[in-house]
Amino acid sequence: MNILSRNNVKVLGNGSQTILFAHGFGGDQNAWRYLIDAFDDYSVVLFDFVGCGNSDFSAYSADKYKTLRGYAQDVLDVCEALNLKDAIFVGHSIASMIGLLAAVDQPSYFKKLVFLGPSPCYLNDSDYAGGINRHELDALFEVMDSNYQGWARSMAPAVMGNADRPELGEGFAKDWTDCDPEIARNFVRATFLSDNRRYLPELKVPSLSIICEEDVLASADAIQYIKDHTPANSVVRLNANGHCPHLSAPQEVIKAIKNFIAN
Repeated sequence: MNILSRNNVKVLGNGSQTILFAHGFGGDQNAWRYLIDAFDDYSVVLFDFVGCGNSDFSAYSADKYKTLRGYAQDVLDVCEALNLKDAIFVGHSIASMIGLLAAVDQPSYFKKLVFLGPSPCYLNDSDYAGGINRHELDALFEVMDSNYQGWARSMAPAVMGNADRPELGEGFAKDWTDCDPEIARNFVRATFLSDNRRYLPELKVPSLSIICEEDVLASADAIQYIKDHTPANSVVRLNANGHCPHLSAPQEVIKAIKNFIAN
């Protein structure tokens, strides 16, 4: 199968340095629309995970994508198809950990990783505070399974935050409700049931964690856990709120990424 068409890969510009953007749950490569012009001196690679956006849905397998490994393979496939080496990877939300898995498996593809709103594990566990208790997660799954559209319309604005700018939440909710419900349910389970803490010490590529205030998915404890257990990880806290600063405060995100990759 042609990977470039399977993942709807777009390459913009012809800079000597490549920057690869990976979207999170409920979106596609359009999520990066406010950032890409700022990197016009790079070769910018955009793509959709299989089952998202304008990817080839016939390539979707519930078994392959029941864990994040399937999505990490998408990243590696794109890197191989484009013959990438020492690329900058920028991943939002769960795509941060998808990038982590890809970089642990094939570090030569990557020069630096940018984690935007990351969490290595969303479930609380002993002295680790991921932010969600198991009974809360089970209740979330129950609501999602019984009424995906209603769940998406209520959950997406909470994740976006910035309640004083309701148009952001409304737009984000539309992205979620446009998803194929069955694929979305599987992606949510792959996300919230993942535990990537054990892979953090294996990362050999420098990384940056970008965080915001009032982020309901990336807890302060989770960010600190990444910092404490990942070699060459640094943290930047933006003057921004919510889980999607690339949509709500893109200039802040651009500044943080450029400062990191310039050094």
